[in-house]
Amino acid sequence: MGKTLSENLFSQRAGRDVSAGEIVTLQPDFYLSHDNSAAILKKLPAMGASGLRFPDRAVIVLDHTVPAPTSADAANHKAIREFVDAQGIERFYDIGRGVCHQVLAEEGFARPGVLIVGADSHTTMAGALGAFACGIGRTEMAGVWATGELWLKCPETIRVELSGKLPPHSFAKDLALSIIGDIRADGALYQAVEYCGSGAASLSIADRMVLCNLSAEMGAKNAYFPPDERTVEFLGATSEDFTALHSDDDATFVRRLGYDLGSIQPVVAAPHTVDNVKPVSEVAGTRIHQALIGTCTNGRIEDLRVAAKVLAGRKIAPNVRLLIVPASARVYRQALSESIVEVLLDAGAVWLNPGCGPCLGAHEGVLAPGEVCISTANRNFRGRMGTPEAQIYLASPATVAASALAAEIASPEGYF
Repeated sequence: MGKTLSENLFSQRAGRDVSAGEIVTLQPDFYLSHDNSAAILKKLPAMGASGLRFPDRAVIVLDHTVPAPTSADAANHKAIREFVDAQGIERFYDIGRGVCHQVLAEEGFARPGVLIVGADSHTTMAGALGAFACGIGRTEMAGVWATGELWLKCPETIRVELSGKLPPHSFAKDLALSIIGDIRADGALYQAVEYCGSGAASLSIADRMVLCNLSAEMGAKNAYFPPDERTVEFLGATSEDFTALHSDDDATFVRRLGYDLGSIQPVVAAPHTVDNVKPVSEVAGTRIHQALIGTCTNGRIEDLRVAAKVLAGRKIAPNVRLLIVPASARVYRQALSESIVEVLLDAGAVWLNPGCGPCLGAHEGVLAPGEVCISTANRNFRGRMGTPEAQIYLASPATVAASALAAEIASPEGYF
């Protein structure tokens, strides 16, 4: 009987036949952590370890509270920098480099056939490039640092078959939210989600990153797209430079879903859960106070180009704050070279440094009680952006930009 990508990877790594549901001990290729590295390193002494068994496998990116907004955050960053120096960790990216998931992709760690664990639930984003990538807890990560291995249960797989192409006014974010709305926030608990079909092949790597990132919001352990020529082009490699794994034609899937991309319309995830998905038309006219475009979910150059198309030559509405958070310094530089920074500044937007700040409500754009924000981020639960008395809607960059112009939730259809 054929195997899924996850079963093939686990079998290869374990050196024996592995099926979904089996628990095996594996050695990850890379371990991703961010500002939470300070908390992880504090757990090492209790495990009888003083450092990492394999420092060359660690990837640490400071991105959540950058620059440090409090003395406590600054102390955590200082402790991480000292630990990095003491351990000889070379893959360390200090403040300003970008959000960890974007950095993982840009630096070439996310690629077909690799096994990545990250102390962040949205580590699933690396699956856009064919990796098996999953989030783990801080204690688990401390164990990985100390031993170089951990046990994982091989997940069952949901296959999502995509056909057609997205309409001009709809985007990968609309597709991802539509899927989450259908299967709910717990619909893929500890399962892999495989995106395939002719529609999947039509999606850019940036689109795939959105889908794999948001797969965490349906409970997925990991998500991935089978590697293809787009993957090779993004990595600047050849197919001989990596070992691509795929699901076999006769693999067993726990569930199959199908979506015609041509039928996807602009949607939002309304407060206070990501699976509370509604057509934009159903919530149009809802007053907003803040709009956010960026973060690891939608902070790539493709997203900023969409925002610039909507906002070029226009001004955001009075009493609306539009925040732009590029996913990385590399994206920021490209936005500068394409004059996107100027276009959005002219529209009234405020550019923030690459990082996670407003997404998790740490700083740089927290909301006041009673305010409404429409955001391209990945979570909208109560208190996510600073206060439980605010409301957060999730949407595509196009919908967010259109809403910033109108001072209320608005469809982007007239701009494309």
